[in-house]
Amino acid sequence: MDIMLLTTFTAVLFLLIAAAEPLAARLSLPFSVMLAAVGIMIGGGALFLLRTDLTDTLNPVAESILSLPIRSSVFLYVFLPTLIFQATLEMNIRRMMDDWVPIMTLAVVAVVAATLTIGYALYWAGVPLMVGLLIGAIVSTTDPSAVVTIFRSLSAPKRLSRIVEGESLLNDAAAIALFGLFLSYVMLGVPNPSLAEALGQFPGLIVGGVAAGWVVARVALMLMGLFGRFETAQISVSVAVPYLAYIGAEQLLGASGVIAVVVAGLTLNLMGPGRLTPAFWVNLREVWGLLAHWAGALIFILAALLIPRLLGEVRLNDLYLIGVVVIAAFVARALILFLLLPLLTSMRLSPKIQRPYRMAIMWGGLRGAVTLALALAVTENLRVPVETKRVVGILATGFALFTLIVQGTTLRWVIGLLGLDKLSPLDRALSNQVVAVALQTVREGVASVTENYDLTRETVRSEAKRFAARLDSAVEAAEADDNAQILDRDRITLGLIALAAHEREVIVQRFRERAISARLSEQALFDADRLIEGARQGGRTGYQRAARSSLRYGPAFRFTAFLRNRLGIAGPLGRMTADRFEMLLGKRLILRDLHGFIDRRIRRIHGRRVAELLHELLQRRIEAVETALSGLRLQFPGYAEELERRFIRRTALRLEEREYNALRDDGLIGAEVHIQLMDDIRCRRQQTESRPTLDLALRKNQVVRQFPLFGDLDDAELKRLGREIRTRYVNAGHVITRKDTPARSVFFVASGAVEQEVAGQTTRLGRGEMFGQMGVLTRRIRKAEVRAITPTTLLVLDEAGFRRLLKRSAALRRAVRDSVVGKTVAGEVLRMPELAQDAPPDQRTPPTPPAAPPMPADPAPLGDSVASR
Repeated sequence: MDIMLLTTFTAVLFLLIAAAEPLAARLSLPFSVMLAAVGIMIGGGALFLLRTDLTDTLNPVAESILSLPIRSSVFLYVFLPTLIFQATLEMNIRRMMDDWVPIMTLAVVAVVAATLTIGYALYWAGVPLMVGLLIGAIVSTTDPSAVVTIFRSLSAPKRLSRIVEGESLLNDAAAIALFGLFLSYVMLGVPNPSLAEALGQFPGLIVGGVAAGWVVARVALMLMGLFGRFETAQISVSVAVPYLAYIGAEQLLGASGVIAVVVAGLTLNLMGPGRLTPAFWVNLREVWGLLAHWAGALIFILAALLIPRLLGEVRLNDLYLIGVVVIAAFVARALILFLLLPLLTSMRLSPKIQRPYRMAIMWGGLRGAVTLALALAVTENLRVPVETKRVVGILATGFALFTLIVQGTTLRWVIGLLGLDKLSPLDRALSNQVVAVALQTVREGVASVTENYDLTRETVRSEAKRFAARLDSAVEAAEADDNAQILDRDRITLGLIALAAHEREVIVQRFRERAISARLSEQALFDADRLIEGARQGGRTGYQRAARSSLRYGPAFRFTAFLRNRLGIAGPLGRMTADRFEMLLGKRLILRDLHGFIDRRIRRIHGRRVAELLHELLQRRIEAVETALSGLRLQFPGYAEELERRFIRRTALRLEEREYNALRDDGLIGAEVHIQLMDDIRCRRQQTESRPTLDLALRKNQVVRQFPLFGDLDDAELKRLGREIRTRYVNAGHVITRKDTPARSVFFVASGAVEQEVAGQTTRLGRGEMFGQMGVLTRRIRKAEVRAITPTTLLVLDEAGFRRLLKRSAALRRAVRDSVVGKTVAGEVLRMPELAQDAPPDQRTPPTPPAAPPMPADPAPLGDSVASR
């Protein structure tokens, strides 16, 4: 094809993409459906012009369109990596992990179920089994863009959009893997693999894809770090990542290219925010959003261009088979959504998904470009029989066309029929009150503006009368009887949702101002989303539960502690501890800004009682953060101050940059001076971006030195103790020691608090105290159960180390003697050699006198003696 025609056609495609978006919004259609319609019209129009006798003038244009080099490899190697990689960059991985069960169910189990259901349905309709299974694999992958777009426009729960997006990200890999398996069965001259051979290929596909994606992403991060001052160079490196991962996995390792791209994107998503500047990370996502928008639009238009060609040899029996595919696909999806997911919910393996949303997910399972690309790959394969090519092309294309035309055009209507586009009575009443309060604020602002600008009185009076009528109507709607039925419980829930949403906005603002790092902002946004969903589902209780979970030690943190204590690998624990330090400091700053929002906004809408309760709940969160932070301060003295200095320096740089920009905008400094000042700020900012390193070995020695129980030990003993002692992190509610278990260790509370229950009596122990020493010394079964009441850090010492330490520490001996006063085992413990060497007289137990020799018996009478003999 001539390069000039190709360039012209590409430019026209971009114009059509630009026009399709507003046209789709005008007609209330999904954007992908409008693009598909444009592609079908172009392809159909080109065929019509070639076959019609009306005119031959446009035949060269039609021939050029139909001769476009559109191959399946274009979709799979050019467009698909871009779409998948951008989706992984935008994905909230931490929130996805909360819903991994329904995501994996829809992405993997649903693909397998759809493949088998469609394959056997076509087999019963007269299609060879392997051809039917191949068609099932091709049409089992869904395109979620339409339903996600509509859900977002309707303000549907974010969790629902996450599930649909997560499904689309992973089902492509599952469908392509099944496609490759069944394609080998229908190709001529290729031996059919056995089931064991087919199943044995899957681990290699997954492991190879994971390895390729991880290696490419790590190399890309290293290069981006080297090009830190050149943002365009960093973005250029990111553009190469998905293609190198896909091609490397497919061609070099024979693995799944889709999985490689997914892993590369997830690796960059997880590690990038901690290694790249916040401004660059925002720009990177914007660039990839634009690339994915173009790729998604082009893939739909170009794939739709093929539809008239693929349907050129359709027969009447083919329409019957398309109907079989449609019915089987709906049956398979309904089984997953209405049988398997409720079963997983009842087993507490999956959160509950309401029935209307399951209906929307089922109807929104549109098929698009991936389905058409796989069908095209079959029609291009020279080893596939001609009739198989025709059947696969027609059935896959016909089914994709049905989903786009029938489901795509009616999806918004179905969502409205399910009531997902309507406000609940509670939300409607809240909306009325919000409008009334907002209009009162607007009236005050308009009055101030009219006074400042000295506008004409008649104009002001007429507009004020018009605005007052609207305000009276809003107040009347807010004071209606329906609104009076809002319970305080509901107001508290709505207030908590608004508070968490504002907390999210503050986090985003602080991130843009570079007051907090990208890694911290990701974690903080994750916690804010959990607060919103917790408040929606459980009200005050759900909000508090989510707030507590944000301060817990996660499984990853405990695993890194295991690596440090058991294997001596301290790096991961040091990084996660520094992350926790930074997270707590940032959370404390953010939470203190929320009190003003409650007074400014929530009090005016929900009243004084709700505002006071929200102040109380917020204060509890602040106190919990302060408690956790103080524990870390005591455990790692000095490190919090280093982070606070870093925060002050970053804030100063941000304010300095803002001042220079204001001076430039006011014309007080020129562009040359401004560029020089910005270069200086950039150099100083690079020095503050790196976080101070947390040396766990040094810090643990400092913690040991701060314990009063170890205050009389010399440096050599302290170093030895630092090597022997282990660190253990437990969450609130965790049982540390149980009754009737052997005692093998002694515990020292480094931070937090624990509760000890013995014989029905409960005592609390805090920082600097110990427990478990009685069982170790007496070597008896434990009689106490100890439970953490806050996130707690413990220092653990085994029996041998504790006995050795007891001989060398007078302070520890005094503490042990004091702890047994008044207890039944006091005598036994105080008689031990380790404790008796310097015990005061009042606590010293006298040694037991040796047993007296037996007294000689009285002499027996002679007769008795003889008789006894």
